[in-house]
Amino acid sequence: MKILVIGPSWVGDMMMSQSLYRTLQRLHPGAEIDVMAPEWCRPLLSLMPEVRHALSMPLGHGALALAQRRRLGLSLKNKGYQRAIVLPNSFKSALVPFFAGVARRTGWRGEMRYGLLNDLRVLDKTAFPLMVQRYVALAYDKADIRGAGDLPQPLLWPRLVVGQDEIAAARAAFSLSAQRPAIGFCHGAEFGPAKRWPHYHYAALADMLIARGYQVLLFGSANDRASGDEITGMLETAAGEHCLNLAGLTTLEQAVALLAGCRAVVSNDSGLMHIAAALDRPLVALYGPSSPDFTPPLARHAKVIRLISGYQRIRKGDDAQGYHQSLMDIQPDRVCDELEKLLAAGEGN
Repeated sequence: MKILVIGPSWVGDMMMSQSLYRTLQRLHPGAEIDVMAPEWCRPLLSLMPEVRHALSMPLGHGALALAQRRRLGLSLKNKGYQRAIVLPNSFKSALVPFFAGVARRTGWRGEMRYGLLNDLRVLDKTAFPLMVQRYVALAYDKADIRGAGDLPQPLLWPRLVVGQDEIAAARAAFSLSAQRPAIGFCHGAEFGPAKRWPHYHYAALADMLIARGYQVLLFGSANDRASGDEITGMLETAAGEHCLNLAGLTTLEQAVALLAGCRAVVSNDSGLMHIAAALDRPLVALYGPSSPDFTPPLARHAKVIRLISGYQRIRKGDDAQGYHQSLMDIQPDRVCDELEKLLAAGEGN
């Protein structure tokens, strides 16, 4: 069976979508799964053994570009796809499989998709509380799966495959010391400062870990470079030698490889958190207004710390720097204790 998937446009969503690809392979051994997604997704998709080809979606996230989508769909018309699964809920995301003439086009109802999708599902959010459940449900016939309880258990969680050669090459590219095991900090969050643990807490935690013989690596995009500098700037010179701000300096491939080589990871609720979970790294995940009840880290060795309940769509928090009080209240000592429990259990070895 040849399957075309229209993938999501965010790092965390892309990682969770791997559960769908793994499920499709289990249901249809030997299935050829191609995923159309933004070009930046290619490094992640290349680490998913279930995906045959990553097809570039050349159009921007908000662009309708009807004529271009029609041409893109027509270019796929003779590729032999028997089924398409559309993960985003937008109207435009369903256009390419329609123009490609894929016989069975599956997705949740979303916005104005009648006719574009002919295997249309109506989402009961209470029946599928987790995003990963909503993705995996699309692999099955809708008559068979009416809620998350109907999904075969356990779900196949995302799992990225990174070789030791790739880890060694990434470490060599940044001249990382082999004498100190690394702890990764994913201190950014594209959503905004309300989802970020304060930089001064990260700095305090870095001090504790460096004193215990670790080196600390800061990961993120170019947008996170300044906050990474704030963290390193709070460290004494001796400690600062063992804390490296890599935000904005790595490719996505390098960041994934370096995270794979970390002994453990501390992260805000972010796309990199989901990558760390898929790499099966011991993980302390810090949540504030966003909720792990919808997009938790899918990992065996993850500890979520959250001091409030419910979901709050807040981009700017309670103080002048935009941090949310619930994240400000998570103390570095507690994070360090949880991290040490994971490491003491041997889950980072």
